[in-house]
Amino acid sequence: MSAAGATAVCTRDGGLLPLRPHCARSSSSFAAAAAAIVIYLTAPGLAVLPMRVMASDSIASVKLRVQTSRGVRARKQKLVFGGRELARDDGRILDYGVADGNVVHLVIRVPDVRLITVETVQGGKFRFRVEPGRTVGYVKQQIAKDHPAAARPGEQRLVLEGEDLDDRHLIHDVCRADGAVIHLLVRRSVVARDAGSGRPSPPPRRDDVRIEPVGGDHKAAVRGMVDAALAGMESGNAPIMSSEGTGGAYFMRDATGQRHVAVFKPADEEPMAANNPRGLPVSSTGEGLKKGTRVGEGALREVAAYILDHPPRSGTADDGFAGVPPTALVRCTHGAFRQGGAGAGARAPVPKLGSMQAFVSNCGSCEDMGPSAFPVQEVHKICVLDIRLANADRHAGNILVRKHDGGGGGGMSLVPIDHGYCLPESFEDCTFEWLYWPQCREPFSDETVEYVRSLDAEEDVTMLRLHGWEVSRECARTLRVATMLLKKGVERGLTAFHIGSIMCRETLTKESAIEEIVREAAERGGGCETVFLQAVSEIMDRRLDDIKEHVSL
Repeated sequence: MSAAGATAVCTRDGGLLPLRPHCARSSSSFAAAAAAIVIYLTAPGLAVLPMRVMASDSIASVKLRVQTSRGVRARKQKLVFGGRELARDDGRILDYGVADGNVVHLVIRVPDVRLITVETVQGGKFRFRVEPGRTVGYVKQQIAKDHPAAARPGEQRLVLEGEDLDDRHLIHDVCRADGAVIHLLVRRSVVARDAGSGRPSPPPRRDDVRIEPVGGDHKAAVRGMVDAALAGMESGNAPIMSSEGTGGAYFMRDATGQRHVAVFKPADEEPMAANNPRGLPVSSTGEGLKKGTRVGEGALREVAAYILDHPPRSGTADDGFAGVPPTALVRCTHGAFRQGGAGAGARAPVPKLGSMQAFVSNCGSCEDMGPSAFPVQEVHKICVLDIRLANADRHAGNILVRKHDGGGGGGMSLVPIDHGYCLPESFEDCTFEWLYWPQCREPFSDETVEYVRSLDAEEDVTMLRLHGWEVSRECARTLRVATMLLKKGVERGLTAFHIGSIMCRETLTKESAIEEIVREAAERGGGCETVFLQAVSEIMDRRLDDIKEHVSL
């Protein structure tokens, strides 16, 4: 083939989509794409890494380079530039505006579970699978519980590479990879004391520990979660910051300190916020990592996903259709949270506004296993939620997997979490990883169809405002348009794949079908919302009928 020959890319359907011939591109486009540039990768605790790449390189290829040089698996990376996540692996560096000399932030997502081995001087070996948020002290307690003859927690010394491990340190921080070997030494008649003080740690002062739910009526599940988390803090069990994610997230324990009951995400520690603990720069425009979101509003969106996850008519009052865990907007006070400003450590901790979500025991995330094992109905409930809320950040890592003994659903259920980027002001960054799962091509069940028919976007907007979120005109429009698309698509017998594909871009620079519909309707409707929505409905009907006819052929 000559230099002017055409190329093709693989589509979601597995076919080939021809692109315009190379000769149609301008010489300046070629020069920009072919340019070699140097970017600088930075991450908390790691030295800045200069990396030479081509402007035409894909995000996936850059992640593989990072994997080779830093040992961080590609799927565990998030790259952020200019306040935006480089989320599309098939997108080019050039498409995101990354140029020579730019700094790209690397955020490392640690595995959900860490496998460690504790060896005694006598040659005994104890193996543990440790969840994120667990401390060295927790491992000592597990050793004493599962192997009473070994030693009581206060008599244990855990040593890694010649250094004693502090009880307060997170296992995921001291053991960076699976398979770490920790040595257990025993010291008799030693009372566990607070590091550096020589005295037992006193419980925190009552004035420094508080959780205050924000808003009106809360379900029993929310009240129980808040009460358990408060009891844990009052018993001296400090919140523990998770090692993963792009923002601050804290595990809240119960009064015993042995069980996680909630996860708290302060608004001022969100990605690009002033107190973000991951080294991300503060947003200069107020926009979040995803287009159409605002820094500091992630907590509101987390709560909105729970509020809008209505239970089906056949369900109970507290069980949402998709199973979003109980979530509430709260003000939480504790010295363990990141405090901003000079001399913050000397001041009393300030209350932090954020989302608190019930902790869900699980056996990992969908990222840890292939999708073929997931029950169809469990996948469909996630699809319905994401389409309706125009989720801009659905990937396999934020769907938890629970296994049950007996019961329906193949003994497995999926739990959606992390909804801080739902209900954006635009559809530009909508991404659904389940589009590539076989279950989304299966028809919806009668139960799902009936549930979708019961949805009412106007009632939902009113409900969000009653719960304290003054939903912007743009976010309300997103909810109305997305709900309309879901209902119309389901009535025509289309699958989650067909409907979801309308909402997601095939490439970074090409508008999705829903963006085209919204743009065309806006040109017709002017500033009147009623006229705009009517135009959306008419254009959407035409598009969906074309898809249905194509599918029927």
